[in-house]
Amino acid sequence: MVSRSQEKSALARAKREVHKPSRATRLFITWRKLRKSVLAVIGFGIVLTVAVGSLLAPIIAPYDIQWSGASRRPPSMENFFGTDNRGRDMLSLVIYGARISLYVGLGAVLIEIFFGLTIGMIAGYFGGLIDEILMRISDVVLTLPQLMLLLLAVSMFRVRGLHVIVIVMGALGWPLMARVVRSEFLSLRETTYVEAAKSVGATSWRIIIRHILPNILSTIVVLATMDIPWYIFYEATLTFLGFGDPSSPSWGVLLQQGYLYTMSSWWIITFPGLALFLTSLGFNLFGDGLRNALDVKVRE
Repeated sequence: MVSRSQEKSALARAKREVHKPSRATRLFITWRKLRKSVLAVIGFGIVLTVAVGSLLAPIIAPYDIQWSGASRRPPSMENFFGTDNRGRDMLSLVIYGARISLYVGLGAVLIEIFFGLTIGMIAGYFGGLIDEILMRISDVVLTLPQLMLLLLAVSMFRVRGLHVIVIVMGALGWPLMARVVRSEFLSLRETTYVEAAKSVGATSWRIIIRHILPNILSTIVVLATMDIPWYIFYEATLTFLGFGDPSSPSWGVLLQQGYLYTMSSWWIITFPGLALFLTSLGFNLFGDGLRNALDVKVRE
């Protein structure tokens, strides 16, 4: 059994040979590229605004979501976004709805990362028959219409709620993540520092966790950032179609309720729709800028 000092020494020599930049250098390059992208900065500003608003909802919301006044009141100085068909303040509902959307997006993407990362690294590092089986399964899932698959999966549960939707979306969204992780592992397992780790007797799982996984974290972060708006959109769609939790003030529920009053009370459906659009746009702009900023070329 090789000691950790021997392993570190061998890996240090290997990394010097491939001229790999330090972590501080990579962070500086990433920040400099991200700062130069106007669209990425705008996207980050939108995401930050939504996140801060959701965290401070009890403080910045004008009214409690249980507050009730005159129903279908148009936008005014008292109710900036008007009121819904039950007399609730639309601005407060939109702010509280941001909490649910972020919970759905982040929760589903964490489940996706768990399944996609586990399956992708096993398939990419060990290869062989298990790689073929896992990738054929992912091909089958990718060929199915995801929205229809979500509708079918959610409809199978008697209890419908946000937790069920989050789990189902995350459990069905892993194939693309798994394929990208597998591709990264196929490339990195042939690098000099991985070969050096093997030569000094490092175990497969130590190589995976200690030496390969840290080098694909940027790819995982970018994929997760760009998948969050899709999960938010899917949750709103499922809720709009009647498969969500009608008791929660999610943007999908607000859209479903406002649809009946589109002509007479346009604000009920307009403001939740704008919030959904801007949040999805912000995550996409930020994710695209992050992808370009993290695309640092390493000479091997």
